[in-house]
Amino acid sequence: MKIGDVCSFCGRKHKDVGMMINGGTAAICDSCAEQAYNIIKEQQKPADSGCPFELDKDELPKPERIKAFLDQYVIGQDNAKRRLAVSVYNHYKRITQKVTTDDVEIEKSNIIMVGATGTGKTLLARTIAKLLHVPFTIVDATVLTEAGYVGEDIESLLTRLLQVADYDVPAAERGIVFIDELDKIARKGDNASITRDVSGEGVQQGLLKLLEGSIVNVPPQGGRKHPDQKTIPVNTKNILFICGGAFDGIDRKIARRLNTRVVGYAARRDAADIDMENLLQYITPTDLKSFGLIPEIIGRLPILTYLEPLDRTTLRNILTEPKNSIVKQYVKLFAMDGIALTFDEAVFEFIVDKALEFKLGARGLRSIVEAVMTDAMYSMPSSGETELHVTLEYATEKFEKSEVKHLQTA
Repeated sequence: MKIGDVCSFCGRKHKDVGMMINGGTAAICDSCAEQAYNIIKEQQKPADSGCPFELDKDELPKPERIKAFLDQYVIGQDNAKRRLAVSVYNHYKRITQKVTTDDVEIEKSNIIMVGATGTGKTLLARTIAKLLHVPFTIVDATVLTEAGYVGEDIESLLTRLLQVADYDVPAAERGIVFIDELDKIARKGDNASITRDVSGEGVQQGLLKLLEGSIVNVPPQGGRKHPDQKTIPVNTKNILFICGGAFDGIDRKIARRLNTRVVGYAARRDAADIDMENLLQYITPTDLKSFGLIPEIIGRLPILTYLEPLDRTTLRNILTEPKNSIVKQYVKLFAMDGIALTFDEAVFEFIVDKALEFKLGARGLRSIVEAVMTDAMYSMPSSGETELHVTLEYATEKFEKSEVKHLQTA
């Protein structure tokens, strides 16, 4: 048997492997080559580099590139994008830094985003994780309670991150955790109570050790249902935590601090230096404290940014411009059934008008488009038709027949 017909390492024949690489007096199959690469990579890894993130600092995307990537998926919110891009870049520079002797240790900079529902908080965090190719998970703070009470333990945040990372602990230790609805665990009041605030201040105190960085024993299957399982130690020192919340009503606290009223006969509409339509731009850590976040957790979320309310122009752009825009998603859904979907421009204006009435942000756009397209998505795959052009009359008729119209606010 001639060289090249059999792998010199495992003995498998050419017909039993995907590729055979010949080299002089020996040959190696693709499977053995892959194993050899992994062995070399493992041997060349530093014994104790102190940095679980193996990407070189020079390979990290710069802040301008991060923002440009976000621009492809998220419309507007330039201020939040710039703050996020710089914070994420500095965070991963921090964990890729080489060991030095100057005793300067860069601290972790977790992020908190404040903005109304549907303005893109979750989408921003998910898009950044997509660019960096790191484990990313979204957790809801509303289900968290103190240990011993009905709900989920604080450690369940890291359980989900481990699951996303396929239980690869070093990978999970450089991931991103997005904690949504942080405002729902605000302290219920400043007065002492005879009952414990188990889903408010108690959860905030439990989050402190995760946010700052410590070794946490994580139950891989969740602690409540499997109490006897072995735990996995996870170091949160290099995990980036991004928190988001609507903080409904915080604009009144901001207005009070600015000595301004947002409603009533005494409202200061003549204050030229204050934008009454976007008070969130004036938010400070003091406002978060007055809302109900404890000072310790505010200190561990040093990067505070806000998301602007979505105006008509922004909603119109969100509908059609991003790579994964709502309209493009429905066009692709119909194309998978061989149906060419097109819209009149007036339909987009109609959808934006209704979304502004609902005051649900970008999520309202999805609900309205779904209401307009449901009948067509039900019947057309079986009809054999190959085209659908949505006119304003068609959209209005289908919307009026749907139950979504009852979402309209007063």
